[in-house]
Amino acid sequence: MTIEILICTIDDGISRVAEMLMPQREGVAYLVSWQQSAEWRQSHDAEIPAALQRQDVRVSQLAGRGLSRNRNNAVANATGDVCMIADDDLVLDADGLMQALECFEKDASLDFATFRYRSLVSPKQYPAEPFDLRHFPKGYYVASIELAFRRKSVQGVVSFDEHLGLGSTDENGVSVLKAGEESVWVHDALQAGLHGRFFPITIATHNHATTSHRMAADRGVVMANAAYLYVAKRHDAMWLRAVLMAWRVSRSGVPLCTALRWVRDGIAYARTFR
Repeated sequence: MTIEILICTIDDGISRVAEMLMPQREGVAYLVSWQQSAEWRQSHDAEIPAALQRQDVRVSQLAGRGLSRNRNNAVANATGDVCMIADDDLVLDADGLMQALECFEKDASLDFATFRYRSLVSPKQYPAEPFDLRHFPKGYYVASIELAFRRKSVQGVVSFDEHLGLGSTDENGVSVLKAGEESVWVHDALQAGLHGRFFPITIATHNHATTSHRMAADRGVVMANAAYLYVAKRHDAMWLRAVLMAWRVSRSGVPLCTALRWVRDGIAYARTFR
């Protein structure tokens, strides 16, 4: 069984990717989905760096913006048995990746899984034991760089909602929802009948703050979290949860009335596409 690391990057981010590559080893490959904005293409040549011209590396190029769109391109072009979603600033853990691959080898019913990453910048607390992703422990949330899946289970079945995530825009080209795509992906995968589990295995180091951590009090992030609330909890005390979400945001210094408005707006926007 093979594992393919799906690295999504945009514009000059391609220059960072080579630092992520491990020494070549059998059964491990990389697909780099290189997104190029119109502004960047006007002043740059889209030449693949020499360091990426390796037998175990493929590069897929696409124009435009939108992280979810970039990830969907990576998934659509993937060929590995098991695929892992990655950003362009990770340090991969070879032993952890092999342990993650073993989880899929040992359980033929496992369609997707989440794992751990380590960080000195925004450390995250994880449960100590594996669990079924249909039943999240309190306080647990998913980051995209923790996610791996069996390719044949996912291709053509689940995709990242392109209304969510960094670089996504509405019909007028305005950025609205800046996060939330991974949580909605997990929800959609479970709704599609896929089997997912969390495993306390560390697969990478990420010493940069995630979007949700770095921009916790940003309107676009709050609205994205509210959009996920609508997608996943609309029939499960959604408005009570919405008020609690707004209260938590207000503890970051945002006036409660403003936080309530952002949450309301996120739910309203989600209703336009879900």
